[in-house]
Amino acid sequence: MYSNMKRSESTEQMALIDWCNVNRCVYPELDLIYKISNEGKRSVHQGKKFKREGLKKGVPDLCLPVPSGIYHGLYIELKYGNGITSKEQKEWIKKLNDQGYKAVVCNGFEEARDTIKEYLDNKKVI
Repeated sequence: MYSNMKRSESTEQMALIDWCNVNRCVYPELDLIYKISNEGKRSVHQGKKFKREGLKKGVPDLCLPVPSGIYHGLYIELKYGNGITSKEQKEWIKKLNDQGYKAVVCNGFEEARDTIKEYLDNKKVI
């Protein structure tokens, strides 16, 4: 997949988005998945500006704004290897689940792919 790149959260997410793009013919809803740009180092000035624009620490990495079963949409916090979920990420996941979303932490591309497939297959059953 990304043979000359060291596997990381970033490469796992790229692989997941590649899978989503290829599988839109099976799951047209995948056209709606998007990345929430919430990470990265910023200057103090940029950080303050982004906070005023609505940036919130801990928001999950990906959103699929498609209802399925009892859920309003799916949020995925993608980790890889020894990635640790922060306190803020855990809080966001709990709050999103409390609001009727399915919000999960997935370790790697395969777990995230399987989570999406199960989520969307559940939509077709109901």
